[in-house]
Amino acid sequence: QVQLVESGGGLVQAGGSLTLSCAATGNVFRLSDMGWYRQGAEPQRELVAMTQSDGSTTYADAVKGRFTISRDNAKNAVRLQMGSLTPEDTGVYYCVADVGRFSTRNWGPGTQVTVSS
Repeated sequence: QVQLVESGGGLVQAGGSLTLSCAATGNVFRLSDMGWYRQGAEPQRELVAMTQSDGSTTYADAVKGRFTISRDNAKNAVRLQMGSLTPEDTGVYYCVADVGRFSTRNWGPGTQVTVSS
């Protein structure tokens, strides 16, 4: 079983910055993609950013140029640096990690990010 421990959420003013961190523990075997989703006012969770095991990255258009995702393979950890935050970035941010032979996606419990105007 894989556990994802997230940290770094909170309240910030528009224009500010926050950094989210996530570490995968437990039976972390064949860890491949890691990243972040978020759920704001819409019911569906949306992809924010992903990083593959080779270091390549993918970003949602809404965060390109403002967010940076990075990972530490030695620690099975991923970090999301968020800048120039707007109220539209408010939501619960979920860490994900694909593990195992079939790249099973594991989800963290979520961390709240609130951006005030």
